[in-house]
Amino acid sequence: MPPSSASTTDSTKSATGGVQSLERAFDLLERMADAGGEVGLSELSASSGLPLPTIHRLMRTLVVCGYVRQQANRRYALGPRLIRLGESASRLLGTWARPYLARLVEETGETANMALLDGDEIVYVAQVPSKHSMRMFTEVGRRVLPHSTGVGKALLANTPDHEVRALLARTGMPAATDKTITTPDGFLAALEDVRRLGYAIDDNEQEIGVRCLAVSVPNSPTAAAISISGPAGRVTESATEKIVPVLQQVAGELSEALASQNPA
Repeated sequence: MPPSSASTTDSTKSATGGVQSLERAFDLLERMADAGGEVGLSELSASSGLPLPTIHRLMRTLVVCGYVRQQANRRYALGPRLIRLGESASRLLGTWARPYLARLVEETGETANMALLDGDEIVYVAQVPSKHSMRMFTEVGRRVLPHSTGVGKALLANTPDHEVRALLARTGMPAATDKTITTPDGFLAALEDVRRLGYAIDDNEQEIGVRCLAVSVPNSPTAAAISISGPAGRVTESATEKIVPVLQQVAGELSEALASQNPA
């Protein structure tokens, strides 16, 4: 994020034609999220370039509105009112994605999903089922750990290794099947494969008999991935060669559509 102007006049018009104080407040919220959800005023000042009095006024307003809370240690944390906004936005994101998932089903024949990284967990926000009688179902709203899923690998592929290790330390790596990756080194090796290949695979790691192929949605407003899942007998290596280009193309088109929802 580019540093903000150090001007203390919060109500002036911004260079983009918006309200400067609003732009600054949302910038601070995003910086808090990038920092793990809790920061001090001096940290925000250093990263944003805003003077402390300006940050203090903006944070005080966000506290009053419930979008930020001040901790006992005087640091600031993201507030509970953001949860409702996030849940509504996730539902809308899933709604916007459905036509693209439907196209995936038409072109691949398999169930298509969209998932987000929410904290340390993967949450599925949209699904369009396959038309086959034997098909895979993932309940929308279901939460799973990243290490055993294709979407988890796709979402974490470009995360620094030390952050991935910290996440795995928090969640643990329980085995869903005897194919599940259960060591941090093994998972980091799998992420290297994702970067090299351009897609992620869940090969019987979440459920025996099921294979999943996933790619991240580039430049998504929040970390998102789309996938197809189906019986291992249909999602074979030869099928993978045909499915992956379709996944990548649809992910790119979805990325453009999401960007157009919020034009500059």
